[in-house]
Amino acid sequence: MQVILMDKVVNLGNLGDVVKVKDGYARNFLIPTGRARRATQANMDAFAAQKAELERIAAEKLADAQRRGEKLEGVSVKISQKAGVDGRLFGSVTNADIADALKALGHDVAKADVRLPDGPFKAAGEYSVVLGLHHDVTANITVTVVGEQ
Repeated sequence: MQVILMDKVVNLGNLGDVVKVKDGYARNFLIPTGRARRATQANMDAFAAQKAELERIAAEKLADAQRRGEKLEGVSVKISQKAGVDGRLFGSVTNADIADALKALGHDVAKADVRLPDGPFKAAGEYSVVLGLHHDVTANITVTVVGEQ
């Protein structure tokens, strides 16, 4: 199925690109989330009329993400969890816990923005975490997990 991308999609294309994708990917993900429309002539004409507005909105999103990224770069967060004598946590520190700690510090971060490629933290220590604020903007923060007895 051919679709017009209404937003940048990682590993697929940029705003306005007409790409061919599998039918299920388009029907189940791209179209319902508003990231694409079917590539019919009517939709292509409508996109051409809206292109300047969509590009302006995309530029605003990028500028906002860059501003937030500059604020967040190098921030250190301390999270305390119950832990055993050896430093292993009873439970784990997830992306939701990190997002909540950042919100408590006054930063607007969604839990989906926190990237933990190795999964949640299960031991006390200091960890480097990457925040994906936009397709093109990331920020590095430090998370210190402290075990409490």
